[in-house]
Amino acid sequence: MPDTTESAPVMLGLAIIETALATLPFSPGVYRMLDAKGDALYVGKARSLKKRVHNYTQVARLPERLRRMVFETRQVEVITTASEAEALLLEANLIKKLRPRYNIVLRDDKSYPWLVLTEDHPYPQIAKHRGERRKGASYWGPFASAWAVNQTLTALQRVFLLRSCRDTVFDTRQRPCLLHQIRRCSAPCVERISREDYAELVDEAKQFLSGEVPSIQKRLAAEMETAAEALEFERAAAIRDRIRGLTHIQGRDRIHIDGVQDADVIALHRIAGQSCVQVFFFRGGRNNGNRPYFLSHAKDDQTPEEVMASFLGQLYDDLPPPPLLLLSHEPVECPLIAEALSLKAGRRVELHRPQRGEKRAIVEHAETNAREALERKFAEGTAQEALLAGVATLFDLPETPQRIEVFDNSHIQGTHAYGVMVAAGPPGFLKQAYRKFSIKGDIAPGDDFAMMREVFERRFGRAMREDPSRASGTWPDLVLIDGGAGQLSAARSVMAELGVEDIPLIAVAKGPDRDAGREWFHSTTKPPFQLPPRDPVLYYLQRLRDEAHRFAITTHRAGRSKAITKSELDDIPGIGSAIKRRLLNHFGSARGVRQAGADDLANCPGIGPGMARRIHEHFHPGAATGRVAQG
Repeated sequence: MPDTTESAPVMLGLAIIETALATLPFSPGVYRMLDAKGDALYVGKARSLKKRVHNYTQVARLPERLRRMVFETRQVEVITTASEAEALLLEANLIKKLRPRYNIVLRDDKSYPWLVLTEDHPYPQIAKHRGERRKGASYWGPFASAWAVNQTLTALQRVFLLRSCRDTVFDTRQRPCLLHQIRRCSAPCVERISREDYAELVDEAKQFLSGEVPSIQKRLAAEMETAAEALEFERAAAIRDRIRGLTHIQGRDRIHIDGVQDADVIALHRIAGQSCVQVFFFRGGRNNGNRPYFLSHAKDDQTPEEVMASFLGQLYDDLPPPPLLLLSHEPVECPLIAEALSLKAGRRVELHRPQRGEKRAIVEHAETNAREALERKFAEGTAQEALLAGVATLFDLPETPQRIEVFDNSHIQGTHAYGVMVAAGPPGFLKQAYRKFSIKGDIAPGDDFAMMREVFERRFGRAMREDPSRASGTWPDLVLIDGGAGQLSAARSVMAELGVEDIPLIAVAKGPDRDAGREWFHSTTKPPFQLPPRDPVLYYLQRLRDEAHRFAITTHRAGRSKAITKSELDDIPGIGSAIKRRLLNHFGSARGVRQAGADDLANCPGIGPGMARRIHEHFHPGAATGRVAQG
């Protein structure tokens, strides 16, 4: 008889796809292959959903990667769209959101910084911005990093003297700030400049951000000569400094390619199945910085052209594409991608792979940066692997750890107590795996051992409930605890109660002199020991411990600040932010609200008798509320 133990699950995935085909339309759309847990295995787009999904039934023609995907499929979901271009945009959005195992995934969850000009104010503010856009403001960017946008912001302050302070600061200033003293602001807050003259500066800044630098320089040069002829030497010197600032920006940030103002230069480099894409952002003829992107799940059976196509869709999922993309590789379905990006941008977007000239030179420069970034990542990974191998040797682990978890606590005399967990592995710190634990148990102030018990009960108790088979890869191979034998004993007892006794536990304690480098390591298998002061593994373990300590302190401070800023009014049922604001504006403080009588509360704008009665009874339970209470 044939062996059906292995063929049954293999055929089940194929059978599910074949069953789904019966109801699939011939229209364009996006399909999702889901596993037994409902997690996305693969997301794809199609001109015809029925024809595209039918290809997965031809298992022998699929690469090994997609064969495994078919075998794991337990459900097929589809979304129809009006066109294939819309399907491409939706596919990119779902890949970034769901991170399917068998898709190329852009590993980048950072938002892009922009410059914002708040034009809904008589004296617009120039500032750095992240997040959602709002009406009444102009946005310029994107910038590759906070450093790049800060450099441009400083340049704009020097050349155009625009304010960067918040409106609340602007409205309360009575004399110029330091930025005016160092010639980075025209001090509109104290009327050192008229509204008309400030508006001219704003217009010049817009022209600069749009790439019109030469015309600005000519106008400033003429103004400087006029001021000098009128013997207004101080004004002439100030204009001269602005011209120098513009010249400095042109020499450092501008590119000189005919016809190129707004463009992204995108270059791909691959080594041993790993991919890095380097993107340079050029806006208004200026270099807004560059950023490397590392792709996961890109396999050797995928061509660079396929990788580039997947990358472009995901990059511009939350980023407006410029009119021109200069590429190192022409993506598959290039016309379709251009159509989809044009649809997203609301104007024509051109994809171009230059073969010669200045445009080719700038793409080659981006390729060099991509190669060097990937080589650095490999070098760091190799060094990381060597350190992890050293950790395995030091603590007698059966193999190199792929995940190390480090635990620490932070509190002030037992108040605002938090426990934290950080994680690390071959890629470095795994920041998406970091966890915070607000201590909730009835614990005596300062009882670090009890805090550690609670943290371990919550961390590993949940792991036992959700993933007892340890198939998710989120269980640690080694646990480090910031503390000594007491913390180790507390953690060990919890693990024993949970039946988890095969994960090595190590406590890292500073010596009596508290000097870094003289740490004692406590384990359950050997007496406490120290490492030589210059041991690379010691430095690595210190780095892990210090990262946990940093995260614990940051978490504690955030929690303490939140508690400090919490108002007594937050505890009143049915009182929202708008009513709290009215009460605080009327009475000046939460204490003033607490001491107010019911009649006084009712006289507050927007607070009726019923609300006044509720607020008064909250602070004075059982007290008579006078005329308001009666009626």
